[in-house]
Amino acid sequence: MLTVAVTGATGAQGGATARALLAAGHHVRALTRRPDSPAADALRGLGADVRHAGFDDRASLDAALSGTDSLFAVTTPFGTDTTTETRQGKALVDAAAAARLRHIVLTSAAHADRGTAVPHYESKCLIEQYLHTTDVPWTVIAPAAFMDNYASGWTLDGLRDNTFAWPMPADRPLTLIPVADIGAFAALVLQRRDEFTGRRIDIASDECTPSQIAEILAAATDRRIAHQEVPLAHVRTRSADLAAMFEYFTTVGLDVDVAGLRRDYPEVGWHSFADWAAGQEWPVLLAPTPANQ
Repeated sequence: MLTVAVTGATGAQGGATARALLAAGHHVRALTRRPDSPAADALRGLGADVRHAGFDDRASLDAALSGTDSLFAVTTPFGTDTTTETRQGKALVDAAAAARLRHIVLTSAAHADRGTAVPHYESKCLIEQYLHTTDVPWTVIAPAAFMDNYASGWTLDGLRDNTFAWPMPADRPLTLIPVADIGAFAALVLQRRDEFTGRRIDIASDECTPSQIAEILAAATDRRIAHQEVPLAHVRTRSADLAAMFEYFTTVGLDVDVAGLRRDYPEVGWHSFADWAAGQEWPVLLAPTPANQ
């Protein structure tokens, strides 16, 4: 039985990893800046030990990591910036090394090590490179595009109008993964440290074109949904970072060996996009927002 420190435990990837580890019978030290949040309370209800910790507060990191075996590390530039993400990621690696942990599992992004020129991929690459300099055994898991993003933000706004608005051509494939599968795979890696130490693995559960995604969403929501390609110029007015990412998706693409992952790690229980879509509470998600009622 492991005691695993999980950063971002009240967020998507950290929360999924914490739940997968708890379900497997391990102890979880859930690290969060918001220990009083509903998400933190939910983790406590599942048996997690919730601790306050901030990436810019080294004393809190040292205290939270003390007595743990391993660390699941997730960083993000959203809400801050890529420079802050890199600094905080390095601080987290330093704290894990000082605590002499037996294993660090860092979640990055598929292709982040390939010189994508996507800002939030490049910041993750810098953290990966710094991780390689530590004496702590490490593994990098690198998820493809998140399925969960299709149930939020501008995508959800478009679905309310029966449109799948996405900044890619209708026939360009994209590899995808839900956070539940990220958490399940991270838990597998943490439990099989010797097998995965020193490896970097791009992970995805399915591959679909925007046209196929629209068809699957139409079936799941029982609506007539059509794909509409959003111009990259429009995305660029919102975020140069995201525009660079979608340009990379369109011109290079995210090739991940979905079939190989399903063959080699069936215990993860990989979800297809149709599986994921069928599991969403679409009537609740698609209910009119207060501003549109």
